[in-house]
Amino acid sequence: MSILKVENLTKSYPSTEGAPLTVLHGVSFALTAGDTFAIVGPSGSGKTTLLGLCAGLDRATSGSVWLNGILLDNLSEDQRAAVRNQHVGFIFQNFQLLPTLTALENVQVPQELRGEKGSAASARALLERVGLGKRAHHYPAQLSGGEQQRVSLARAFANRPALLFADEPTGNLDPDTSDTVVDLLFELNREAGTTLVLVTHDLELAARTQRTLRVRGGTVQDDVRNQPVSVQARA
Repeated sequence: MSILKVENLTKSYPSTEGAPLTVLHGVSFALTAGDTFAIVGPSGSGKTTLLGLCAGLDRATSGSVWLNGILLDNLSEDQRAAVRNQHVGFIFQNFQLLPTLTALENVQVPQELRGEKGSAASARALLERVGLGKRAHHYPAQLSGGEQQRVSLARAFANRPALLFADEPTGNLDPDTSDTVVDLLFELNREAGTTLVLVTHDLELAARTQRTLRVRGGTVQDDVRNQPVSVQARA
């Protein structure tokens, strides 16, 4: 069974010029558990819109999305939020950490929303895994950009998601910090067996996934299998 299936997905918005503005045209693809998948394209190509529809953050104008076997089309906003909380992790370009919570508390949020006990211990273990065990009680403003993104990585894996959506995860990081975060992302993803959907304009980053979907003007240009990139090749 596909863990993410997108069928003929289209998204349009009302326009002051009369005809609706269509930003995504009839996109279809399917992913199985453990796949790594990149969506690439220039600014305004529709890639972030596509990610939002796949994650149930928005509703398509037409077409269908199945997330871990659940059809999202007719679910209410609250029902889609419940599906995300159960099955999905997120990493964003601007980190989206809660500023009034410590690093540890930020990582605990997904688990607490699910009513899980013992979240502090597992959250602390995840912070240790991303190299921030000694920064657990620091607030986001006390952390560098790379440290904040590592906290968001730990948070994304806290609820053991079936799918992880990453939207330009290195967009606000310098090259050296980006390399560290990306290596951690792929290591954690491999260890957890999570399906990764990555939106990026970075073709080198996209090449580290198994498959790349290229979009332009809201239309799929191609859908290709990538050759494995070795650690030696990246070095």
